[in-house]
Amino acid sequence: MTHSFVLHIPDAELEPEPLASEHIVSGTPEVTGKVVWESEDGRQVRGVWQITPGVVTDTEADELFVVISGSATIEVEGGPTLTVGPGDMAVLREGDRTTWTVHETLRKAYAINL
Repeated sequence: MTHSFVLHIPDAELEPEPLASEHIVSGTPEVTGKVVWESEDGRQVRGVWQITPGVVTDTEADELFVVISGSATIEVEGGPTLTVGPGDMAVLREGDRTTWTVHETLRKAYAINL
């Protein structure tokens, strides 16, 4: 995008995103998302992401996100367990190894720095 914009996150149409089977611990979670802005050098990404219930693992980027709907528990290896729901802002550090237990379909708006 080359200009300012607004996006109503709850109604944003998202596209399927692949979820590697080795990251699925249990359930049949499905991921969708939409990148709404990316810096020219690709090191900053802003978007919307959604995951259906299940348990998945991930290695995080430097990310700030706000939960729009749904809920999850995020266990950070060697760190805290975060419980997130609508209106919560969370910060994940680059390299954090996490286990996400998604209780109800979670939609978040995010800002990632690579």
